[in-house]
Amino acid sequence: MKLYGIPTCGSVRSARKFFKDNDIEVEFVDFKKVSVGCKELDYWLKHEDIDTLFNSRGTKYRTLKLKDLNLDADAKREWLCKENMLFKRPIIEYKDGVIVGWDEEKYKEIF
Repeated sequence: MKLYGIPTCGSVRSARKFFKDNDIEVEFVDFKKVSVGCKELDYWLKHEDIDTLFNSRGTKYRTLKLKDLNLDADAKREWLCKENMLFKRPIIEYKDGVIVGWDEEKYKEIF
């Protein structure tokens, strides 16, 4: 199982704590250190839609002024392929599934 995110994100910290508290081993992939490209994104898109994966409320989104571009799904995919900080966090790959975001109740159901 892999957990993607950044260590300073509150949602990522909550997810990591949940897994640690429940003795569930996860591999942490730091978006700031490891570039996630189109291959991983396309896999995640089989499980989640682009709007779930694309963080339109984050600092990077505002810094890049992407709101002004009124991005469609293809443009969002293109941005996500090249800019990891535009992903909502955390992203968790497990078995044959993907979960985006922190939701303790959902985590309890699945794990």
